[in-house]
Amino acid sequence: MEFYSRKKKSLTIPIMPLIDIFAILLIYFIVSTNFKKPRPILTIDLPTVRDMPSDTITEERAVLSVGQDGRITLDQTEVPAGLLVEWLGVFQDQHPGAQLELKADQGVTLKQLFGIWDALTAAGIEIKDVPARIQLPVQGEE
Repeated sequence: MEFYSRKKKSLTIPIMPLIDIFAILLIYFIVSTNFKKPRPILTIDLPTVRDMPSDTITEERAVLSVGQDGRITLDQTEVPAGLLVEWLGVFQDQHPGAQLELKADQGVTLKQLFGIWDALTAAGIEIKDVPARIQLPVQGEE
C-alpha cells in the first residue's frame, strides 16, 4: 500500500527580480557618486631675493659669514674655531649698537647654522635681529 506523500517544494530564489534590483542600485550609485580628482603634488617655491641697485643705504651691518668648509668670519676677520661667543662679546663691547647680518653659503649644514645661532644667543644677541642671507653659487661655478 502506498501512502500519499507530499512532494517537497524546492526552495528557489527568484533570480530575475534580484537582477533588476541589483541593476537599479548599480545605476543609482554610479550616477550619484562624486569622483574626486587627485590632488596635485604640493610644490613650494622658496622666495629669493635679487640684488636691486639702489642709491640709498638703509643701515650698515657687520657681516658674520660662514663658508661651506665651516670657516666663520666676522667683518673680514676669521674667527678661531670654538671662540665665536667670545668674539661676539668683544665685538659688541667695541661696537655698541652695531647690527649683525648672517651670510651663509648654500652648502652650509643646519648643524653649523644652529651652532652659530646658539653662539649668538649665548652672546646676548637676539636671533630675530640678525637677518640671514644664503649665498647661491654663481652660474659658471657649478
